[in-house]
This record gives sequence, C-alpha cells and structure tokens, in this order.
Amino acid sequence: MSRQKKRQVVLDTETTGLNPQEGHRVIEIGCVELINRRLTKNHFHVYINPERTIDAGAIEVHGITNEFLTDKPLFKDIVQDFLAFIRGAELVIHNAPFDVGFLNYELARLSKNAERIEALSTVFDSLVYARKKHPGQRNSLDALCKRYGIDNSHRELHGALLDAEILADVYLLMTGGQGSLLDEEPVADTETDQPIIRQVLVGRSPLAVIQCTAEELLLHEQRLQAIQKASGDCVWLRES
Repeated sequence: MSRQKKRQVVLDTETTGLNPQEGHRVIEIGCVELINRRLTKNHFHVYINPERTIDAGAIEVHGITNEFLTDKPLFKDIVQDFLAFIRGAELVIHNAPFDVGFLNYELARLSKNAERIEALSTVFDSLVYARKKHPGQRNSLDALCKRYGIDNSHRELHGALLDAEILADVYLLMTGGQGSLLDEEPVADTETDQPIIRQVLVGRSPLAVIQCTAEELLLHEQRLQAIQKASGDCVWLRES
C-alpha cells in the first residue's frame, strides 16, 4: 500500500498597504508547491488589480505600481484557481496572520458566506517557528537567509513568488533540511510497522564538506568552556 503524499504550499502576498480593515487589498499572490518536502515545478502566481491606489510606502517595498496593475485581473477573476491550488494543502507562510488576514478579507468581500483560508488548509507560521528556534534573534526572511546561508542577493525588492521560493528554502533548512538522503523517504512495513531502510543511491554526488574557520573554532572552544564553567561537566571536553 503506497504512503500518502504530504502536500505543502509555500505562500506569500503583496498588498497596497498594511491593514485590510482600512480597505487595503492584495495585489500579488505567489505560491510554490512541496510534495514530501521536495520542491515541484508546480506554482501559482498572479498580479491583481486592487481597484484602489497603492500606498507610497508599499511601493517602496515591493516596487509594484498602480500603472502596472491597471490591466490585471480582479481578485474575483482568479479566486477559484487560487483556492483550487491551496485546498487541502498545508500552507507555509512567514507571519501568517498578515497574509491570511488579507486573503480572508478578500474572500469576505466576495461573499459573507465564503470559506476562510483556515477551513481550506492548515497553516504553518514559519515566523512563529523561527522565534521558538532562535529566541532573541532577528527572524525576518532576510535574517533567516543569512543565518542558513541562502543567497538572496538577487532580491532587491520584495515579490510574492520570489519570496515564496526563498521561504521554501528557508523552511526546508530550518525544519531539518532535505526530506531524505535516500532514494525514497522511509515507509512503514505493514507487517512490523517498522521503517524500511533503503540503500543510498549509488553514484549520487558526494555531500559537501564545509570546514570550520579559525574564528568559528575559537568561538566553539569558548562556548564549550562556558558550558564547563556553568555545569562543571562539559561532555565534549572529557578526555577520550
């Protein structure tokens, strides 16, 4: 019996401003698909005419102008395709209340009985996760890219599809890297309910080995000494 595939959609939006309750609207939606923690070539991307002007501060962030959006579809014209793309998936969103709040506002404008995003998909907030994993540190998307060694130098302005692609890389590294180094992820044996371990692919590219710098080695040694001082017994300093 085949194992059920886990589908995730990494999502980002751009908007005319910061608060939908002040009448601000969604102007761009970008989504990329993950199946079993692997990026597919499937994505959803659309620009939307908000039927209102964009705040100057927002234009400075994403670079999308009022003129650019004049011939773009309205939200009502793309909503069915968008909902079909995300339905049943787990949404991965950085600062989810912002994007989900705007999308729910757009849906409510079309119908008072419209389903909310949370009823269509589960939501994983990568910002909440990052704050728990890296307390007291900056956890913006740019800061996480720097922390996990992701090159986002080509990102001069925010854009929904580009940010979704970058967030997908951040999410995979932050939550454990690749789904599996094997040819398939382990599956359960129906007889023993134990994972089946498969052989590593022969001929695959060797894993990269990144050597520590002298500065990193010094910081590591200082950290071990601090643990030794605080606990009285740092296992990594014990003689073998």
